[in-house]
Amino acid sequence: VQLQASGGGLVQAGGSLRLSCAASGRTLSSYAMGWFRQAPGKEREFVASISWTGSSTYYADSVKGRFIMSRDIAKNTVYVQMNSLKPEDTAVYYCAAGRVVVVTIARSYTSWGQGTQVTVSS
Repeated sequence: VQLQASGGGLVQAGGSLRLSCAASGRTLSSYAMGWFRQAPGKEREFVASISWTGSSTYYADSVKGRFIMSRDIAKNTVYVQMNSLKPEDTAVYYCAAGRVVVVTIARSYTSWGQGTQVTVSS
């Protein structure tokens, strides 16, 4: 499955952005999906995940209560709504897909999008 992430940009602290991840090649209906991010000089870290049914979501403590992940099966797209953004949220955000995953572990996902830059100014 090929993934295309979009929606990044520059936003002031306290603002919001919605990232999208559109899939092609295969339906996402049987894939668990995740968002990860990587800031300069840091390792890629888990942000959020959603089960293939959409019934279960999981968030990193750092974004819990501020980010909401969702999926639209009909559009073959997943989203993450990011609210109350902080400068420490600045990173390149990647979406990922996998059939059988440990949601917080990047190497368990088999397909990755190209990343979209999110910059939060203070």
